[in-house]
Amino acid sequence: MVELIVAGASLGGLNALMQILQQLPAGFTTPLALVQHRQRDSEGLLVNLLQSSSRLPVVEIEDKLPIQPGLIYLAPADYHVLVEPGHFALSVDDLVLHARPSIDVLFESAADCYGAALLGLILTGASHDGAHGLQAVKAAGGLTLVQDPATAECAVMPAAAIAATTVDYVVALIDICLLYTSPSPRD
Repeated sequence: MVELIVAGASLGGLNALMQILQQLPAGFTTPLALVQHRQRDSEGLLVNLLQSSSRLPVVEIEDKLPIQPGLIYLAPADYHVLVEPGHFALSVDDLVLHARPSIDVLFESAADCYGAALLGLILTGASHDGAHGLQAVKAAGGLTLVQDPATAECAVMPAAAIAATTVDYVVALIDICLLYTSPSPRD
């Protein structure tokens, strides 16, 4: 059973994330942690934009924030997000692939904590960030999904993830929610 979903996006990610959040039902309980690459000095506008598309509460991650069901968690600008048992931690360690927050950092730490109870999702983007993280999710026994590069605004990130590991599902953006909100063999 999936206990945490981690998702990463870069170029084109706002549109992709908004489409996904619009499809999530109000009773969706699996916590979802998002990394969207953005400028270091960006304000809280992204939380508001995502909230406008979501029936579920969207919150920006703070250090030691508990992981709770039914919430959408957004990585803050200029901080790496790590998953620790029961909560998130923030870090200002060096940039990873020119990014902070890093998708790889989130995914790798989540894989360490959640193993087979984790679902990793890579969306549109112009970076290779997330490819190693998705590989870590797969190695830990977690479920891996990648947006079909043909449906991505920028295919670089999903293509890099597909090249890095054996992905469980490559899915058109419109079908992503259908896949992970429906009963699966892992439930």
